[in-house]
Amino acid sequence: MTEPTPFAPPPAAQSDSGLLRSLGLFTTITIIVGGVIGSGIFKKPGVMAAQVGSPEVLLFVWVLAGVITIFGAMSIAEVAGIIPETGGQYVHFDRIYGPFVAYLFGWSLFAVVQTGSIAALAYVCAEAFDRVVPLPELGGTIGGLVLHLPVIGDIAPFKEAGIKAVALAVIGGLTAVNYLGVRFGGMVQNVSTIAKLAGMFALVVVAFLLSEVGRVANFTTASATIRPQGVAMIAAVAAALQGAFWAFDGWNKLTFIAGEVKEPQRTIPRGLVIGMFIVTAIYLSMTLAYIYVMPVDQMAVSKLVAADVAERCVPGGGIWISVAIVISTFGACNATILASARIYFSMARQNVFPRFLGAAHPRFHTPAASLVVQAVWSSVLLFSGTFDTLTDTLIFVSWIFYAAAAYGVLLLRRRLPDAPRPFRVPGYPVVPWIFVLFAAGYLVMTIYNDIASYQKAVAAGQPGFINSAFGAVLVLAGAPVYFYYRARQRKLAAPLER
Repeated sequence: MTEPTPFAPPPAAQSDSGLLRSLGLFTTITIIVGGVIGSGIFKKPGVMAAQVGSPEVLLFVWVLAGVITIFGAMSIAEVAGIIPETGGQYVHFDRIYGPFVAYLFGWSLFAVVQTGSIAALAYVCAEAFDRVVPLPELGGTIGGLVLHLPVIGDIAPFKEAGIKAVALAVIGGLTAVNYLGVRFGGMVQNVSTIAKLAGMFALVVVAFLLSEVGRVANFTTASATIRPQGVAMIAAVAAALQGAFWAFDGWNKLTFIAGEVKEPQRTIPRGLVIGMFIVTAIYLSMTLAYIYVMPVDQMAVSKLVAADVAERCVPGGGIWISVAIVISTFGACNATILASARIYFSMARQNVFPRFLGAAHPRFHTPAASLVVQAVWSSVLLFSGTFDTLTDTLIFVSWIFYAAAAYGVLLLRRRLPDAPRPFRVPGYPVVPWIFVLFAAGYLVMTIYNDIASYQKAVAAGQPGFINSAFGAVLVLAGAPVYFYYRARQRKLAAPLER
């Protein structure tokens, strides 16, 4: 009888974490597709068009983001097949780089990446709802309150108070759903994903087959006023990639819930790769439909391109697509809430987070305490800034760890050459190296753009904000917490060693 691999999952329906293995391939794909497709494809194309000023470059940005993301997903899929445990990349980093890097990753998810995603998705859900049912605003001193944070910039916590109040309700409601059970959360995910895909398919069909305003010439007509050249174009592409990567972000969520997936060594890699190919195809179809209906200059001034395109195609279409965006972001927010709490759950079980966060609910078999704490901090971030502030900050932090995760594939091939690999990265080692080098260049350009934007805002006498600095401060703030827990562990272990 052969010895089991140390990375093999427990064979029982209940994993060794106390969570239930109840998610199959279809649900894992819907978690990927539903968790990735949220607000980005509806809201970001206008901002991206204003940055690059060319429909061809805009399409290139989406293709580039899709290819690079698939490279990253394939790289992480190989690691997930070797280490299919609840906690996903937190556990991966622990095995590859050691406990401190793993902790910083988990802390960053809690501090900004996943909680910021929850806040941003709930914000756009409420913003789309506002187009259907107008929400009230706060005026006076409270509504216009601006707080200055040294190094980082200015925030207006009570701006768009009505939208933020509805977003708060979304976070609370979806947290309650996932508190009651992963199967219930998975059902919500399946329904919302199917509904959003139906709405997106309908928009593409209407744009290309029923629209009387679509023009093929839009695909080759550049902006009359936005014409970056040389280094400015490279910077513009890097800035536009922030929007595209936000739209693609969330592809690693599936690894967080490996302990609740049936046959995780096979299901997780398949779900990651199939899901990301589906997402890329959908984004390209949607962008082609947008450009066909709206010239790039008109896209550049649109706050919600999908709604404006639908309104041009069909009277009242703006309301219809706003409802679709509510459903889409609601589902994406649900997927993020469902998956992310499992990270803090795993960290608590390794004694680097408060211990109560690592307890599974005795009745619902969910990480209940982690879900509640996650909801509280997401709500705080919701009031810390605007949608673009949240997304640009979390994307910067995310890509630091995405690069480290892809490099981990190279390390594991050397350290564990004989470990079972249900999925192997095609084109190894070229694919992971391309991803790592691209991520490094992208991060450098992001810092450059952030500083330039801040200086431009200050020169114009407007509030400025350095998103990458905000993200770095939040991540590094976790270091003292780590050393506190490490010191406490050594103190508790000392009497036993005597």
